Amino acid sequence: MRTKIFLFGILGLFLLGCSNNNPLINKVDPFIGTGGHGHTYPGATTPFGMVQLSPDTRIDDWDGCSGYHYSDSQILGFSHTHLSGTGVGDYGDIRLMPTVGDLKLRPGTKENTEEGYISKFSHDNEKAAPAFYQVLLDDYQIDVQLTATRRAGFHQYTFPKSESSHVILDLKEAVRTEKIHELIINIEDNHTISGLRRSASWANDQYCYFVIEFDKDFKDFGIQLEGEINKGLKKAQGKDIQAWFDFDTEDGEIILAKVALSAVSVEGAKKNLAAEIPHWDFNKTLKESQKEWEKELARIEVKGEEKDETIFYTALYHALIAPNTWSDVDGQYRGHDLKVHTADHTVYTVFSLWDTFRGEHPLLTLLHPERVNDMIKSMLLMYEADGLLPVWELAACETNCMIGYHAVPVIYDAYAKGIGDFDANQALDAMIKGARENIFGLDSYQEYGYIKADEEGESVSKTLEYAYDDWCIAMMAKDLGRNDIYEEFIVRAQYYKNLYDASTGFMRAKINGQWQKPFSPTEVNFHFTEANSWQYSMFVPQDVNGLIDLHGGDKNFSKKLDELFNTEMKLSGRHQSDITGLIGQYAHGNEPSHHMAYLYNFAGEPWKAQKVLSQIMNELYHDQPDGLSGNEDCGQMSAWYVLSSMGFYPVTPGSNDYIIGTPIFESVKLRLDNGTMFEIKVENYSKQNIYVQSTNMNSSPLLRSYITHEEIANGGILNFNMGAAANETYGQDESSRPQMEITDLLICPPPTIISETQTFKDDLKIEMVNPVADAKTYYTTDGSEPTAQSKLYTKLLLINRSTSFKIKSIHPKWGESASIESKFYKIDASKSLELTYAYSPLYAAGGDLALIDNIRGNHNFKTGTWQGFYNTPVEAIVTFAKKKRLSELTMTFIQDQGSWIFLPKKVSFYISNDKENWKLVGSLDNDIDMKKSPITHDFRVKMKSKRVKYVKIVAENAGPCPAWHLGAGGDTWMFADEIVLK
Repeated sequence: MRTKIFLFGILGLFLLGCSNNNPLINKVDPFIGTGGHGHTYPGATTPFGMVQLSPDTRIDDWDGCSGYHYSDSQILGFSHTHLSGTGVGDYGDIRLMPTVGDLKLRPGTKENTEEGYISKFSHDNEKAAPAFYQVLLDDYQIDVQLTATRRAGFHQYTFPKSESSHVILDLKEAVRTEKIHELIINIEDNHTISGLRRSASWANDQYCYFVIEFDKDFKDFGIQLEGEINKGLKKAQGKDIQAWFDFDTEDGEIILAKVALSAVSVEGAKKNLAAEIPHWDFNKTLKESQKEWEKELARIEVKGEEKDETIFYTALYHALIAPNTWSDVDGQYRGHDLKVHTADHTVYTVFSLWDTFRGEHPLLTLLHPERVNDMIKSMLLMYEADGLLPVWELAACETNCMIGYHAVPVIYDAYAKGIGDFDANQALDAMIKGARENIFGLDSYQEYGYIKADEEGESVSKTLEYAYDDWCIAMMAKDLGRNDIYEEFIVRAQYYKNLYDASTGFMRAKINGQWQKPFSPTEVNFHFTEANSWQYSMFVPQDVNGLIDLHGGDKNFSKKLDELFNTEMKLSGRHQSDITGLIGQYAHGNEPSHHMAYLYNFAGEPWKAQKVLSQIMNELYHDQPDGLSGNEDCGQMSAWYVLSSMGFYPVTPGSNDYIIGTPIFESVKLRLDNGTMFEIKVENYSKQNIYVQSTNMNSSPLLRSYITHEEIANGGILNFNMGAAANETYGQDESSRPQMEITDLLICPPPTIISETQTFKDDLKIEMVNPVADAKTYYTTDGSEPTAQSKLYTKLLLINRSTSFKIKSIHPKWGESASIESKFYKIDASKSLELTYAYSPLYAAGGDLALIDNIRGNHNFKTGTWQGFYNTPVEAIVTFAKKKRLSELTMTFIQDQGSWIFLPKKVSFYISNDKENWKLVGSLDNDIDMKKSPITHDFRVKMKSKRVKYVKIVAENAGPCPAWHLGAGGDTWMFADEIVLK
């Protein structure tokens, strides 16, 4: 059997060898990224295909997001949809599993393989290439080979001799957290099966119609419905369905199965199958699909070391997997209104835009302008159905995962580069609509010029990314002659300035108009998205030169970058799985860092960029399963390598400039869709020669450290002269540097208030800091909007009562800043608090008095006003200086089960006058569904009015995460806010 498998595998990889002695598909290793935290899959797919036919080795945990992990040694089956490199799992639809022996209709487990269908396998008997996957199922001695077309999968099973050979169809099993809406199966005849799988997981209502055809009639069949076996049953509908198909097989007998999908209908799936695999020739389909991959990979020809070429072509392969085709061959698709429509272009799905706007989509803009055009049209169809452009779109469902409205830069970058076969004014209207919503902190952002951290989580990251998106809106409005929109959004594009703290050189969260404290730039907390301040403080791609000015000029900015890449400070704060691939505090394993090395060019020191880029490419990418330093994220991690290894990268999508880095290949040929070729040639090529000495474009000196889109699109030759020592004069002159600067309608940032705390017992010092030189700060305390006629701040203020300030700065040239509001509360000095169990320093809220500081948290635990207790009870004792008459005791908690935060199991209230003898006033059991979130709940007891010296409240932890939870069995949190005693 091993000999047969080896020969089949060679056949699959040799199909193109007849016409090409060294096909590029042989340089692709789909196993790269399947280990570590890459989250890729090795199975068969086509460029941007609807079908991803791949093995499932696990259906749970973070490293199982693609359904496969290289460390596994057992296979559950082969399903037809998978996500490439995401950080959340979904798909795994329509799983087939060939078996022999006793019929088992439930999936087995790693711990007990006897209970269900599952098989051991060895990587020695496993092969993968573009459009091809092969494995031997050790427990059944079945050789499995898979290939795929755009909308269909093709299975080839080689069975041993057996009178009990089966193919299992499991419609229920996919990702662990999934909810089934509806399952339908129809066994149409003795070789055809069709049906529907409708489910909810990350996508909350996914339709997956299917048709399956076998080339051999099955001798017997049946359906297991809701756990009950029904032999010979042909039709079923429910929420738990498996089916089986029995065959007699000879030793080495091949059984073929074709499976097509559609989000529209069974008829749509049948049309897809008829159009794409109208025959039973497995090798023909494989050859055609591999030719399609060969054509795609040939768009870029690189020459370098063999290992680097493998990394490159695997990266290019991964970059061309998503977005995925969503419409059928006849143009029908299921829209975001969940109705069926018809389009005159390919409709796409899987838009991981927070990741892919940075490098993946710009790469597609270079290689596939016609596809990008259809992708933008797809986004506009989503806008027409939903009223908003996609954020993180999946299977006609908006997940609203991640932040920003990053369809905007994808659209504008394409438009700026001449891709415009869509309604540009409609696109701009769609951009504006999303930017003016009052969701995800945009209400705070629009009112104050930044997101208040006490109102919205991830406030710094959201503010910075909104500001960049707003620049894209402004520039598209300018291109379309809509000057009123340009003026509105070019102002908003500068809101990043409102969170820049000149005293530290970092972007910081603001709470109550003050910098959040204590502050550490290494701390990973909920003011940032999968990052810390180091990893976000350089995200101003729309105004890099403005950011340099905030740092005090080129030298200071370059010094800050040096510190970023060279600091020995370690990450602090909460654990974040996505922050990987660290060089200093630069985290290449996650997207916010991806542009940072290229910022050296803007400061006139590109040689420093070249050093760091060479390190990233050589240390954080390699040719093993764990060869990616972080999630692939639908092509972004790979697109970064494809672009950077050629020697340039788009720091600012929407700009026509690509910033020059350091090429890793001796030569590159980029074949563009317009028929031109752009070549890169490297003189003095070696792995040691990482520094650019000089560049030429079409034989003329190129005296700048960037190239333009037009130069690439027009074709020509870019020459690099490389050396082992840095040429510190290259790109140093201001005229040779890239420029990215906002010069119109410059804004004055708001002032900042400095105080020790927001609550006080006696009096409190208040300082107001002007944001920039020449600005003056004015304030009011009566709730009115400050003007130049309001009180001018000139010296430290001292308050001795609760006070609300409104503050604004006015600059003689830039005008008025947005106003900010700061409230300070004088609390009862006769009341104190002690906690028996410590709160987490990550979620300290206001510190030791947070639970009695009169500041109430909202529905979002990430705002910093909730105090977190991990795997402990909460026991709080409130002491009054003098006995106080009380009749009602309340303590508030929040539940957000997706973050492992649950309401307490029970809350008990006690009173005492000596702190030794406690009387139970009341005990409240929690009867709220643990799945319900986010929700806040007041635990309250009433008692007969009494004079009391001490109050003790004890809240019991909910215990381990329940079995249905993603973190089943794991420790849980309680988040408390305010104790109210009256």
